[in-house]
Amino acid sequence: MRAFKGYVVFFVCAAILALSAPCLGNSHENTVGIRFDRWHVHVVNNLSAGKTLFAHCKSKDDDLGERNLAPGTEFNWSFKEDFFGSTLYWCYMSTGQKHAALDVFWVESDHSWLQYRCNWKDCIWIAKDDGIYIKIIPENRDEFSHKWEV
Repeated sequence: MRAFKGYVVFFVCAAILALSAPCLGNSHENTVGIRFDRWHVHVVNNLSAGKTLFAHCKSKDDDLGERNLAPGTEFNWSFKEDFFGSTLYWCYMSTGQKHAALDVFWVESDHSWLQYRCNWKDCIWIAKDDGIYIKIIPENRDEFSHKWEV
């Protein structure tokens, strides 16, 4: 009976390793198993006329604090997805009377909208005069994402 329990433990460990092994490499196409990639999120002030960008970013577990970004500067942080695939970061941004609240990182399981734009590691959100953009890194262009609210 004791030997049988040992085989069960061995089989369970082998199954876990087999399911997570495809994700141990750098391939961004794997979506099964545990992800070990380190993600980076950037909030960039690209406003004109010397406007300051206020940014307050957080997750359920981490309040990254309030920042006043001078023109041409950025605030960034890095992290790994949690084991359960529920990592979510969001930011509140404002300049003058305009403001926006948006998710800046979330775990995708059925598609790769965010992952593609972030090149599977760097999400770059850019505040411009007409709204918030996300950098599509593989195409080296900015895509409009959120308009400022008044």
